[in-house]
Amino acid sequence: MTPSLSYHLLDVFTDRRFAGNPLAVVEDADALTGAQMQAIAREFNLSETVFLLEPRDPVHSARIRIFTPAAELPFAGHPSIGAAAHLAETRVGDLLSRHGVAVALECELGLLRCEALRGRSGVAYAELALPAAPATLAGAPGRAALAEALSLAPGDIGFDAHAPTIRAAGPAFVYAPVASREALDRARRAPQFSDAIGSAAGVFLYTRETVDPLSAVNARMFANGLGVDEDPATGSAAAAFAAVALEFERPEDGEHELFIEQGYAMGRPSRITLRMTVERGTLSRVAIGGQVVRVGEGRLRP
Repeated sequence: MTPSLSYHLLDVFTDRRFAGNPLAVVEDADALTGAQMQAIAREFNLSETVFLLEPRDPVHSARIRIFTPAAELPFAGHPSIGAAAHLAETRVGDLLSRHGVAVALECELGLLRCEALRGRSGVAYAELALPAAPATLAGAPGRAALAEALSLAPGDIGFDAHAPTIRAAGPAFVYAPVASREALDRARRAPQFSDAIGSAAGVFLYTRETVDPLSAVNARMFANGLGVDEDPATGSAAAAFAAVALEFERPEDGEHELFIEQGYAMGRPSRITLRMTVERGTLSRVAIGGQVVRVGEGRLRP
């Protein structure tokens, strides 16, 4: 391995430590191989670890690679939000309280254009716009099969017009509308979970019954093949939820802001901001954002 590398521990999608989704940010990682990055991510054993590299285009802020304990991802929301906030704070922190700072991140999905700022509370906030609209994929499991995979009854799946579907903003997720928060809290992965959802990165369960009345949905995400069982806050799934909201809620043309709460079942409450712009019935812009707090830092030994 290279000489010792500095790392930072952040909590993303929260305004207080030990909530939200924890993230490790490893700096100056250009000399690391993919296998070394995977080993480091497995050592941290968080939902994701993000590695900062020199950008291919020097006008951009950084190139990022994102790893779960078991796999590399082309894009994930909380590592990208955390990386943007970290870079803004460490490079131009004095400007955050006065102006928004633009951060451009290169990743496998494309160029992520982010903006970071610091609110009056002193907590950093970062928001990124997706380079492309979420995709709709075929092959969603039926209600009965999905309910069985989640240890629920068929009647627990669906509400109003909402039905199971598959969307992708990077990783693909099965979206499972759940009729109540009681059913959402009761959900558990069954032995047939992976067979039921195929190659999807996980199942994003959501219900309209929320803890915070300002939230649009309360959600959980059960991962598939990523080395973690459940994620406290899933930015890529929240981003693709814009396509779910468009199909089943039919919002009018214009800009819309939704708050997605997640992580309550894990004791790590999180809040994701989803912004979507609808033009002529289609999504013209999707962005996700959240607050980021620092927890600690250290060095990785060679």
